[in-house]
Amino acid sequence: MERYKYLNSITAYNSCASACEHCASVCLTEKKAECFRCIQLCRDCADLCRLTATLMLRDSDYAAVASQLCRVACLACAEECALHASAHCQECARSCQVCAEEPSLEQV
Repeated sequence: MERYKYLNSITAYNSCASACEHCASVCLTEKKAECFRCIQLCRDCADLCRLTATLMLRDSDYAAVASQLCRVACLACAEECALHASAHCQECARSCQVCAEEPSLEQV
């Protein structure tokens, strides 16, 4: 295995996971009902991004499938976060969009 052959994707996934965790944490402190879906999607997206990055580091046979699922979660999270005006939601939406635009493993 070529070490870190997916480095750009791994970096994007880890950055997205961090943005999602931050967004969910801040939304939880705001205690606004309209943030409920945002928090759910951010938490799921962060978990999937971390898992996908880990599978890529392992050069796992499941990395391609995980990256497809992660793309779906990132797009959903980006769409939801873009609806909220707060800076942390807007940053999360941008990070999720960048992550979703990473080439699939079949394209690398």
